Amino acid sequence: MNVITVASRKGGTGKTTITAHLAAFAQGEGHRCLVIDADPQGSLTLWHSLRRQGALVVQTAERGVHRQLAYAQIAGYEWVFIDTAPTMWVVVQEAIRAATLVVIPARPGFLDLAAVTETVKVARARNKPYAVVLNAAPVKREEKEAPTVAQSRAFLDLHAIPVWAGQISQRASFALTLAAGASAGESDAQSLATAELARLWAAIERVVAVVNTAQGGAGPDAGPGAGQPQAA
Repeated sequence: MNVITVASRKGGTGKTTITAHLAAFAQGEGHRCLVIDADPQGSLTLWHSLRRQGALVVQTAERGVHRQLAYAQIAGYEWVFIDTAPTMWVVVQEAIRAATLVVIPARPGFLDLAAVTETVKVARARNKPYAVVLNAAPVKREEKEAPTVAQSRAFLDLHAIPVWAGQISQRASFALTLAAGASAGESDAQSLATAELARLWAAIERVVAVVNTAQGGAGPDAGPGAGQPQAA
């Protein structure tokens, strides 16, 4: 069972948005997925209550994540996605400890990037693979990244923090589909938003495969840089 924990100390980075869209995309690709809403705000649970399609299951973590993860293991789920609160409280640390890969969303800009380091510190302390995903980024023009995105990559590189080579852009479809209880991939499989999700999902699948191979052949230490997703 693969556990993707989406975590960031800062609020407003898009943790819930990425969790919902990724989980729905993976489910649409034929994977059996469970989503754990570990944020007391309950945004994922609200989104799920609006859904009219698909068999994606969302459960809350009122008693911590371990109970839900044990259920997922017994029930035979292939992928578990955990949405977390913008804190480093016990439940969030449990979710990071249980992760196969920690995905850290960050908007391009100093405030989000400065907050990344605290989440990275927790992942490193637990020897968990992790990577930053630049989220709500300005849309590329002629395939060229915006200056804020390039600057963000430079900051992360300076601090030796792995970052996905792609980006999730600021697109209305991400917010609009969530409000309708759907996801970008379910709404329009040919959209630019769906293409970005597909590239991120492909990168996550590759990284998780590497992590699982390393754990199977060389013990549990995959190293803090092992989780760096590459461009699809």
